[in-house]
Amino acid sequence: MVHVGIGYDVHCLVPDRKLVLGGVEIPHSKGLDGHSDADALLHAITDAVLGAIGEVDIGHLFPNTDPAWRNAPSRIFLEEAARRVKARGGRIVNIDATLIAEEPKIYPHITAMKTHIATALGILPGKVGVKATTNETMGFVGREEGIAAMAVASVDLPETES
Repeated sequence: MVHVGIGYDVHCLVPDRKLVLGGVEIPHSKGLDGHSDADALLHAITDAVLGAIGEVDIGHLFPNTDPAWRNAPSRIFLEEAARRVKARGGRIVNIDATLIAEEPKIYPHITAMKTHIATALGILPGKVGVKATTNETMGFVGREEGIAAMAVASVDLPETES
């Protein structure tokens, strides 16, 4: 039986920090602020996968109060979500995600993001959709104060898990 989960994440842009989105370092004058590497895209996807299997969110599994996760690559979180799906006898069917950012341009990095995400989840890159849009200069994203991401995951679980 296929289950669907939704994830959303947002982080402030700050100077003197690397910008990592979808596990890919992107050249930019600012990076995302957070306890881990603050990869909003991977955080949203992680929450979507966890939601599809009825688990708690990323903040409960990897709290920002735990020094173990300080500057941690968000790929760790995504791999744990995939491990939990597999432990239940399930499989990730597909991921669809959208980044919302005025700058930098995301399109040149989408193929690398899809490959990174697919590898972390143990699925084919063709099962991962990554898109980008702007906020048309409105709100905190439009003022280039932060970047947001949203994601949907579909997970096939055995009937006993449904």
